[in-house]
Amino acid sequence: MDWYESVYELIDMRSFSNLWFWIALAVAWSTASHWVLGVPYDLVQRARMRGGQAAADVAALVAINMRRVLYIARVAGVWIVALGGFALSMLIVLGFVYGSEICQAVVLLGGPFALVWLMTVRLAHRIESTAPEGEALYRCLRAHRLRVQLVGISAIFFTAMWGMWQNMQIGALGG
Repeated sequence: MDWYESVYELIDMRSFSNLWFWIALAVAWSTASHWVLGVPYDLVQRARMRGGQAAADVAALVAINMRRVLYIARVAGVWIVALGGFALSMLIVLGFVYGSEICQAVVLLGGPFALVWLMTVRLAHRIESTAPEGEALYRCLRAHRLRVQLVGISAIFFTAMWGMWQNMQIGALGG
């Protein structure tokens, strides 16, 4: 075996048989469900249980991140949707029509995050319009976290099923 083959086997450009892809998938969804509108969920729990400075921190972080998300959505939302839609469409065609496994992996990882981003913008709009405080704010954040976790569970399940199907089609050792 020459040096090029050794490096290529080490890197393994096949996504669904690569351990690093599955680690990245787990870390991405774990992080997405922990940070609710830019607020770590353990801080939300602490604020709900103890109040005080933690409650003030949650309210401040929610206000800052809500304004940040809405600013991005209002200033560049059309461009983000247009370019994101183009990129996602291109990746879908390359991955599922032309069979590029790396594009399939990016779609299965990034597509659900597009939905999470839309859910986050919707939550920011709701918080801006209703201005919940205290327990009502914590309920909004908890409900959003639950929805993100449901999207994540569905995405991980579908990705695992698709990845197993791809690995069975190609073979365990790429042959």
